This record gives sequence, structure tokens and C-alpha cells, in this order.
Amino acid sequence: MTGLRQVLVPSLPLARFRDLISDERYETLDAAATRARSRLDGHTLWNVNSTASGGGVAEMLAVLVGYTRGAGLDVRWLVTHGDDEFFAITKRIHNRIHGARGDDGDLGPAEAAHYARISAENAALLREQLRPGDVALLHDPQTAGLCGAMREHDVHVVWRCHIGADIVNEWTEQAWSFVIPHVLEAEAFVFSLAHYVPDALRSGHVHIIPPSIDPFSPKNRALDPADVGRIVRRVGLYAGDVEGPAARFVRGDGSDGVVERRASIVGEGPLDPRLPLVVQVSRWDHLKDMQGVMMGFANGVVGRVDANLALVGPSVAGVTDDPEGAIVLDECVDAWHRLPPDAQARIRLVSLPMDDIEENALMVNAVQRTSTIAVQKSLAEGFGLTVAEAMWKAKPVVASPVGGIVDQIAPGTGVLLDDPCDLDGFGDTVAGLLEQPSEIERFAGNAVIHVVDHFVGDRHLLRYASLLDELLGVNRAEDRSE
Repeated sequence: MTGLRQVLVPSLPLARFRDLISDERYETLDAAATRARSRLDGHTLWNVNSTASGGGVAEMLAVLVGYTRGAGLDVRWLVTHGDDEFFAITKRIHNRIHGARGDDGDLGPAEAAHYARISAENAALLREQLRPGDVALLHDPQTAGLCGAMREHDVHVVWRCHIGADIVNEWTEQAWSFVIPHVLEAEAFVFSLAHYVPDALRSGHVHIIPPSIDPFSPKNRALDPADVGRIVRRVGLYAGDVEGPAARFVRGDGSDGVVERRASIVGEGPLDPRLPLVVQVSRWDHLKDMQGVMMGFANGVVGRVDANLALVGPSVAGVTDDPEGAIVLDECVDAWHRLPPDAQARIRLVSLPMDDIEENALMVNAVQRTSTIAVQKSLAEGFGLTVAEAMWKAKPVVASPVGGIVDQIAPGTGVLLDDPCDLDGFGDTVAGLLEQPSEIERFAGNAVIHVVDHFVGDRHLLRYASLLDELLGVNRAEDRSE
């Protein structure tokens, strides 16, 4: 077992928000930062998860850690390790918490023993880093097994679960039965939506903290239209001179970067940039239903509207904690090869390189900005923040009414599908919207306003400040009085 990995995140200034939000919102944020520094009182807040890249949690942590460090708090990020069997077990838990069976594997005594062994090894490594009185914010099922050991080490423990289901079935019950005994020692729990909280944890200290986007991150920052064009050509989505000037950018640490890598693309040649582009950006995961998006588009849009589709995900080699990614991508490739030629000509499967996370984020940014419509046809979703990211870029979204997507798409900002499994209905909805340019423009303007009001990072940071108030307010006061 290798050691823990610390992810180094540059500090981000809270002052970035000053011109985006109201003066009142900014003053509230600044006061909360001052209060949080006092609460920590010389201790460290550690975020612990299982991957540094390739998913929404890692992206969220890069932002959360950056801004809290910029606010003067000692906040750090550690990534645990596991073997293939451990990540197969945690992916199984992930799927079943979402209400889906996933693979055919068990969550029985053998799996529990293996999970406990890897957790114990990670806990031993964490004890070398964390001091009594520190705060550990443990993310998702991969870290649930660390709660008890960290409490024994006199660390304040918060377990943060980013996933959940709109339903309760045998798979959710099985997954929670596996996880809950491990997290009962936590002092507080954080979920994205209230109905994601399992009954066994409702009597505890539960905080509901929806995630947010960072409008200033590489994935969301404003891009010059010329750079958007350069990036999508460099990626290989559109035709162009890839030997010409590359898009340059300033990294979070102040150094210069350049978007220069190519994506791995399934499809014959680049797409026509004159046609509308429909895009879904997500991991290669059965619950994101990339294959369903492809089939719905092929059957319902191709031949009715002249438009293209790009299914965009990370290179599967770059997502270490998701063993199903390669399987899902292979299934999508096989399905693409079975499409009729006219559909193949309109659809591309795009795997973006993960060698450089900031470069990858700029690629996603440019692809979303060059799109006409964004879709997120998930079968289940923890929150689905790619929806807000697309809306921030003034894109109407067609998405499933699952998880946090329902909270993100307000009336007049996009379209919620009636049934995410109805591929004909999905195709008809996308085609119908493509046929109404004025409606696309109306949705786009409303979408930006809605995101600024509800899903910009200051809201997220304030809720975590409230959590620290509850967790540390009394304890720190007692410590100073002794």
C-alpha cells in the first residue's frame, strides 16, 4: 500500500466574488471567513477522498480548498489509496446508493473484511498526519471506514456523502446497511439533498449543502471566442490547423499553460461547426446513460434536424477510482459501430486527456461554449453540477428529473424530461428545442441569472462556515476556558 497523497491547491481570493454577487452577500461571506478562522483556532481542516481528478467531488474540492485557504484557513486535501478490489466494492456501493444494482458482485462478509482492511491501512496513515483537535471532512463511501479511527484519534469527523437516490429499494437498503455502521461515529453528516439522508442518520447532526460552481475556474472562466475555436480544433472536434497557435492560459499557480493535447475520438473525421451541437459532458458511467443519449439522438434527431452530438467524458485511464469507466466506454463504442451511417456521421464519442487537469477543464469549457444545447440524461444523479456549469455558459439544458438536477433547472431555463428512460421522448424534446432558436435564446439568458442567484460558490462556503460553527463553537470555547 502506497502512502497518502496530498493534493496541493493554490489559494484563491474571496475578493473574486465581489463584482459577481451583491455587496450584502460579499460582506456576509467575509464575516463568515473571519469567524471560521477563529473556530479552527490553529488547527487544520483535512478533506479526505479517494481521487484527485476525474469527477465532480475532486473538482469541488479543488475549489473549496482553494477559497478556504485564500480566506486564511489551514485547509488541506489528502487522497487515500486502495486496490482494485476495494474500488470494485466502493463502485458497487456507489451504484446501489443510487438505487441501481451495478455489477453482480456481493456486499457480504468477504467484501466487508476487505473494505475494513484497506480502511484500517488508510487510517494508520492518516494518524501520522492529523493531530487531535483537527477536523476531518471525509468524502463518500470510500472514506466511511475511517470515521471510527479518526474519532479515536480525537479528530472532529464530518462524513460528507455526495450521492443518493430519489427512491428506496433493495439496492439502496443493501448499500446503506454496509455503510452506516462505519459512519455512526461521525459528529456531523453532510448531504446534497434532504431526501438523500437515510433514516438511520436523520437523528444526527445533518447539514444539507448543495454543491456549487466556481465561475472563475478553468472549466467555467470566460473564454475569448478565438480561444474556444482553437481549443475545439486542437481537441479534434472540428476541422482546423492543429499546428497553428494553441490556446494559452494562466494556471492557478500563476505559470503559463497551453492547450495542446488531442482527444481520443470515435467517429470519422471532424464535425461541421456550422451545424448546431448537442453535448453531454459526464463520466463514462452507466448511470449517466451516454448510450441512451446516443440512441435517442440517432433515432429522434438525425433525419429531422441537421445537428451533431458529442458525448464527452474523461480518458478512462485518468479516473483511478472508477473501474467501470472503460467498460461503459467500450459499450458506447460498440453501440456507435452498430448505428446506421447517417447517425455515425452526426455523433462523436470524445475522451478528453487527463494528463493535465487544468488543460482538461479548459477543453470541457470550450466544448460546452461551442454547443447549442447541453443535455444530462442521467438515470440517477447525486447532484449533476454539469447542469449548472452549462447554464452558467448560457446554454439551455435538457435533462432528467433526478437528484439535484430538479433543483437546478428552474422554469424558463431548460427542459426537464418526463421519463429519463424514454429515448423517443428525449430525442423528440431535443429536436423540438433545436427547431426553436428563439426559445433557446430565452432559456440561455434566464439560465445565467438563475445560476448566479443560487449556485455560485459563496453560498457553498457559507454553509460550510455554518457547519464549523456548530462543530467547533462550543468545543473551542471550552478549550479556552480551561
